[in-house]
Amino acid sequence: MLLNDRNAVIYGAGAIGAAVAEVFAREGARVFVAGRNRAKLDRVADAIASAGGQVETAELDVLDERAVDRHAADIAERAGSIDIALNAVSFPHDQGTTIADLTLDAFMLPVDRFLRALFITSKAVSPHMGRSRTGVILTLSAPGATMAVGGHLGHAASQAGVEAFSRTLADELGPRNIRVVCIRPHALGDAPAAGSYTGELFQPKAEAMGLTLDQWLGGAAQSTMLKRLPRIEHVAETAAFLASDRAGAMTGAVANLTCGAIAE
Repeated sequence: MLLNDRNAVIYGAGAIGAAVAEVFAREGARVFVAGRNRAKLDRVADAIASAGGQVETAELDVLDERAVDRHAADIAERAGSIDIALNAVSFPHDQGTTIADLTLDAFMLPVDRFLRALFITSKAVSPHMGRSRTGVILTLSAPGATMAVGGHLGHAASQAGVEAFSRTLADELGPRNIRVVCIRPHALGDAPAAGSYTGELFQPKAEAMGLTLDQWLGGAAQSTMLKRLPRIEHVAETAAFLASDRAGAMTGAVANLTCGAIAE
């Protein structure tokens, strides 16, 4: 098992958070899943428990700094440490509006919320990581971090910020035996069917082009080198590898899961 005897905190029980939690538990981690939606938390807990995994859930708003700090401290006190953390919380935001019609609030929403959540969760878990047990903080970005696509100003700025944050935090925490690795998937082909908010995010784009959502996703797939889109399982399995000792030499890096939409 890749993550045997590790304590992993996952913020967000949506499509990605739930999948990562299940893979982490399968690989031997004790999983703590936090989020605002009780129904989603219960679903992921039931899936992990039915497979024989160890899981605890908590209702938590990642933008509530004090609550996140208390939650992390409680886990560390009871479990002995926090070894892995992933912030998989997403926020609906604008994609497609050019600067002429984009409001300042719409531009700043993803910049503020994605980075605020990442700062709060990273600051909360890092004091309980490292020392004799290597700690790993995993972050999530998107191709907008490096691609220039009109109408995506707020999205691009927020995702570039996530990757810059991850690199800089890796340098800060490296001497404390904590690794920071960013995962950059493309649009996940199966995410809308799994209940991800990306379905609502991509639908207007498809309609503007006179396409169904499936047709739009098919077009996005054709823009990649592999002529397909990554799936949720690719993110979850990669996260487990990156959190394990097998990736022990990786930090300050971005794992490119775009199926070649971005060549690096």
